[in-house]
Amino acid sequence: MPSKYRPQRFGWIGDLEKGKNYLTSPEDRLIYANDNYCVLKRKKLSNQIFYLCIALIAILLTCIVTYLLIYLIVYFNPRTDRNLLYLAIFTLLPCSITINVLIPELYQNIFTRRGSPIIFNRKTSKVYVNESYFFSFRFWYNPLVFLHPNKRRIKEYDWADLHGVAIHNYSPYSLVSDILMVCKPGTNQTIDHIMFDPARNGVGSHLIWGWVNNYMIFDKLADPSRSIYPTDQEDKFKQEIINGQGWPKWMIEAFNATTQDELTNIKQKYQVKQ
Repeated sequence: MPSKYRPQRFGWIGDLEKGKNYLTSPEDRLIYANDNYCVLKRKKLSNQIFYLCIALIAILLTCIVTYLLIYLIVYFNPRTDRNLLYLAIFTLLPCSITINVLIPELYQNIFTRRGSPIIFNRKTSKVYVNESYFFSFRFWYNPLVFLHPNKRRIKEYDWADLHGVAIHNYSPYSLVSDILMVCKPGTNQTIDHIMFDPARNGVGSHLIWGWVNNYMIFDKLADPSRSIYPTDQEDKFKQEIINGQGWPKWMIEAFNATTQDELTNIKQKYQVKQ
């Protein structure tokens, strides 16, 4: 049965249900949690370094191959087999596609900061992200955006408009990624997506999906005591994880909003456009 969210994401495995989920664990992804909001990191530093090295090596090899192909085309000797020329021309296309895929991978690993935390406020049902524009599951980017490697996405979303989907990333290790499909309110029409938990083995990432769902409905199975920073160390958490990372002041204040009215007052205070 195909995904109910349209358009369907390439590599789709299954849609993830919201609500109470007993398959739950924050593992080592929970950075901080209190009664208002929780913060989860989406990329471990070890994975970041590993994929950065892979991307650098792959880009280097692809550039060498591309240079040799261009050299062969430009300095082609008519006395040699013309099939070699045709092969070089047709090989340039997959090389170009490969580079277009590898550069975003390189950028997102270089410019992903402090685990790319995602914040869930369960009292206002808002979700906040501050991430590299390239921290996504897109396959194709406009090459012009490669000129802006520091480009970021800083947004507030409604939890009701976010829906989980499991995606196969077609790696040799059969890894699964969970993404949040951003839908138009009240519909299954997707307008964007957020990388929720990338590159995990099997259903490993679904444990965190289950934990977040339990947290958002105030279920006791979402135990905030397992966070890296204890609940009483919010100032230390913000100092080491949030400060200096480009989070807007109103958004940092909105993390702890307890009602929609309080959130509205914060936005009015900072003249945030609704």
